[in-house]
Amino acid sequence: MKAHIQPVALVTGANKGIGLAITQQLAARGYTVYLASRDEQRGAEAKASIERPGLDIRPICLDVTDVESIAAAAARLKDEVGLLDVLVNNAGIAGQPLPPSQCDAQALRDVYEANVIGPVSVTRLLLPLLRAGQKRTIVNVSSELGSLTLHSYPDFPFAPVNLLAYCSSKTALNAFTVLLAKELREDDFKVNSVNPGFTATDLNGFTGKRTVDQAAEIVVKYATLDVSGPTGGFFTDGGFMPW
Repeated sequence: MKAHIQPVALVTGANKGIGLAITQQLAARGYTVYLASRDEQRGAEAKASIERPGLDIRPICLDVTDVESIAAAAARLKDEVGLLDVLVNNAGIAGQPLPPSQCDAQALRDVYEANVIGPVSVTRLLLPLLRAGQKRTIVNVSSELGSLTLHSYPDFPFAPVNLLAYCSSKTALNAFTVLLAKELREDDFKVNSVNPGFTATDLNGFTGKRTVDQAAEIVVKYATLDVSGPTGGFFTDGGFMPW
């Protein structure tokens, strides 16, 4: 392993949509970015779609629901660069659009496996590499749909999106953010949840109003915080989001 000078980031679910835009923006800021996706071929194609001279983007196979896949990715990072500065837990699924009274256990498990257990597993297995890095930054890509406070407001614009699995999975992801930030605060980690906003992606059938580049900007902002930046928060482009 050669000494690595550039900061290193890994973005999960990075072969399309917001994840791909995050990858491109971090690479443009001088990061070596591991573009993580479940499918190696799709990862290579994604890299080719955004590759420019001077960008260091490295496709890596990583399925957030497969611990062996995560461990293999961690081993590759350790061998190639020996550290990780920034982890962006972006991968996630919408699952079945079921309200609370109709959501069965399997539908709930499927979404939690990708949206909660996945980020927890990825973070746990990459934490030694993050400890070896300088920036020690973790961003969990969440959603305003995970805000219990907003869901309690009758005039919440997205109140009709009352999907038990997806909404509660983002609430659980936010809980992970708070608890992990508390655990790692004394080690100078920055752990935050970010709401990229209602973005046109395949997750919502491209009905969102924001572009993936706009969504990525807010994520990249919190992925590149300086030493005075916050930790344990939930943010959007307008500032703090209510829990």
